[in-house]
Amino acid sequence: MRMTLEADYAVRIVEHLVLAGRKCDAASIAEATQVPLRFALKILRKLVQSGLVTSYKGARGGYQLARPASEITLRQVLEAVEGPYIISRCQRDDVCCSHTAACRFSSIYAEVSALVRSKLDSYNFADICFPAGEEKEK
Repeated sequence: MRMTLEADYAVRIVEHLVLAGRKCDAASIAEATQVPLRFALKILRKLVQSGLVTSYKGARGGYQLARPASEITLRQVLEAVEGPYIISRCQRDDVCCSHTAACRFSSIYAEVSALVRSKLDSYNFADICFPAGEEKEK
């Protein structure tokens, strides 16, 4: 299993906004994170819809974090672009296979998924971007 490119880019974009500490336009975000502008705009839309980022329209528009970096977890960013984290598609209600032998694994998949979600929730962007001992730039 591996992260999608979109999830990787979303993490880079949020990290950039944390480190910038101010409103940034989409073009500068795309350039700084090396994400194609069209893809950056798509990801930024999802981050705005999820409430992690705020967008501002107009000549002085741009994007910035909607809340402090300490309140934004790695899981929230990943799930903003990918949807809820599950290890197997059989964990989705619309694909449940309760009538087959494969469901013997459902509880295992659910346990592993919960462990991964919990671990991702344990990392917030303030701690990631400003580890203990490093000072936050202004």
